[in-house]
Amino acid sequence: MRIQIEGLTFSYGEKRILEDLRLTVESGERVGLLGVSGGGKSTLLKLISGLYEAKTGTISIENAKTAAERRQLVAMVMQNAPLFPTSIRENITCGHPLWEEWLEAACRAAQLSDWLATLPEGPDTFVGERGGRVSGGQAQRIAIARAIAKDAPVILLDEPTSALDGETTGALLTALENLTRGKTVLHVSHRPETLRDCTRVLRLEGGRLYAE
Repeated sequence: MRIQIEGLTFSYGEKRILEDLRLTVESGERVGLLGVSGGGKSTLLKLISGLYEAKTGTISIENAKTAAERRQLVAMVMQNAPLFPTSIRENITCGHPLWEEWLEAACRAAQLSDWLATLPEGPDTFVGERGGRVSGGQAQRIAIARAIAKDAPVILLDEPTSALDGETTGALLTALENLTRGKTVLHVSHRPETLRDCTRVLRLEGGRLYAE
């Protein structure tokens, strides 16, 4: 699905983060977004996904223009994966019915299967308050499995491999590349090498986008 942004300006109080930003991501395109920490990359993803409301400018995903409509079309993996105080299964399915085969496929793609096999309760293992019983890397993999399971047409990735080691990072990027084929992907990172699967890369600087 096509993402269209026109004249998007956004501020935190007096601090301007995005300035008359314009962006078109065609259906099925994979776009990388580089920029320094605090430069507005994550803010842009939250605006597209409907977590934040845009007061100036427009954001649409096909015919979905409101934040509520866009949320239905987007799956997002954030840098610090938020987990609910429930089981791994519930964190992936978010309480929605999901075939066991699809759950297992999502876990395999996110490289959770080997770890789950070592747990007596498998995917029904409790993650603890704020995910306190799992490592940062495991929490990130659960979040990636959640995004895969949602099967949304638009995937937003905000440093999805930040908590993983180099070898696992490469494997996960390959899995994400295979599983997001044919979907619209916007991948945020501060490391160019993690955007190797993108068809084009842009840089966010001074609130505006530039070709890299």
